[in-house]
Amino acid sequence: MLRQAQHDIDIIHQPHLQNPTTMDVLIFKTSVASKQEVNRIHPLLTSLAEIKQYNFDLEDCDNILRIVSNGVEPQTINHMLQIAGFTCEELPY
Repeated sequence: MLRQAQHDIDIIHQPHLQNPTTMDVLIFKTSVASKQEVNRIHPLLTSLAEIKQYNFDLEDCDNILRIVSNGVEPQTINHMLQIAGFTCEELPY
């Protein structure tokens, strides 16, 4: 389910939020710059059951991708986006 926020730019996906015991939040700087590009990589991100929620902030200058997951390694996300033709760099928080 995709939901567009107030500026029609924030895109949030919540495939299956559960009652997890431990969740990780990963934050990435990406080259994903449009809703069409988000739609293109949506199947990649939803293919991982460990991803419980993700959103893109396309209004941010770094086109931020935030992921709430149960055990996904940052390298996995980086690799998936690179295969799709985007740059992706984990950011500390």
